[in-house]
Amino acid sequence: MLHFLPMHTIQEKLLDLSKRQNLAKASLREMAKLIGMPEEPAQKIKHHLLQLQRKGFLSIDRDKGVMHRAAATSTIARNFGGKNTSLFSIPIIGTANCGPATIFAEENFQGFLRVSSRLVGRSRPSGLYVIRTDGSSMNRAKVNDRTIEDGDMVIVDGNSKEPRENDVVLAIIDGNATIKRFIDDRDNGQIVLKADSSFDYDPIYLHPDDDFQISGKIIAVIKKPKI
Repeated sequence: MLHFLPMHTIQEKLLDLSKRQNLAKASLREMAKLIGMPEEPAQKIKHHLLQLQRKGFLSIDRDKGVMHRAAATSTIARNFGGKNTSLFSIPIIGTANCGPATIFAEENFQGFLRVSSRLVGRSRPSGLYVIRTDGSSMNRAKVNDRTIEDGDMVIVDGNSKEPRENDVVLAIIDGNATIKRFIDDRDNGQIVLKADSSFDYDPIYLHPDDDFQISGKIIAVIKKPKI
């Protein structure tokens, strides 16, 4: 099953410490002591501190002794409509087939997608993550009037694991990820994961007791720019 990517324990502790102390003015050994891990080598603390900066959680300027913490969402008041726009930072954690279930669903943090709350249709990003698409088996499916084409990014609601008929879902089958339309055909003793494509793709037929997971529902599509 594909999960929201957990943060390393040291990173969690450093992030929590940053709420109480300016890390730009603390040595690596001091940080290790303050997070309750005095035996951890300084290089390990440095590695995880850099990871937090790379992921956008912290910004540290040791020369100036300045540290900035990034909020989970930021509000920007300037836009064409004159109304506030909330921007979410949603983690990109892997790739899934829009074809046969052949790409292994290994969590692989690839950064963050900065996206307007209006595109997501949510006021909070809780439980959301982003998957890159590979393949064309869903190029006729529409989520909020946007098709899912090869190279697009889809936003998955990881809290929605009980899909309704015809929902577009991220399914994990034998450790492989695929995006398909969910058809509940339990009257005939089966679950069908159906392609919705201009090409000829066979449906995937599953027994309700098979080893598969619905990892979430696709709630939005971020189109690959046409340059």
